[in-house]
Amino acid sequence: MQLSTNFSLKEMTRSDIATRMGHPNQPDTKVIANLKLLCEKVLQPIRDHYGVTVTVNSGYRHPDVNAKVGGSKTSDHCRGQAADIEIAGIANGELAIWIRDNLSFRQCILEFYTKGIPDSGWVHVSFVGGDNKKQCLTAVKQDGNTVYLPGLQV
Repeated sequence: MQLSTNFSLKEMTRSDIATRMGHPNQPDTKVIANLKLLCEKVLQPIRDHYGVTVTVNSGYRHPDVNAKVGGSKTSDHCRGQAADIEIAGIANGELAIWIRDNLSFRQCILEFYTKGIPDSGWVHVSFVGGDNKKQCLTAVKQDGNTVYLPGLQV
């Protein structure tokens, strides 16, 4: 099932953890509708702008799968409203800035990016129909804990 021109339901639900768990990681119709919005409003415009493949490292996560990866119980991934993405050859910091400056989104989080290492980390982006507050954060490790700093620290 295609969710937008270049994004399929299969790639938005693919999960190595779910496969290892033997979990189908299949969303219901409400979650599929959310994934379609995420693809149409965020991922497809990114793909169209850069003209290259956007790699989805993590899209939808069933709550059981999300718990296994240590995700937040309130994660937008569980509702099909978030994806962790990268683009080969594009610095994740640059990608996050482009999203911030050009798209509507709920959160854009530059996760575990190291300045000077363009392909380090990834970009978490979420889209929620009526709650797109355009919050930008940078996730870093401090003393073994994940800390969220305000803004995009690039």
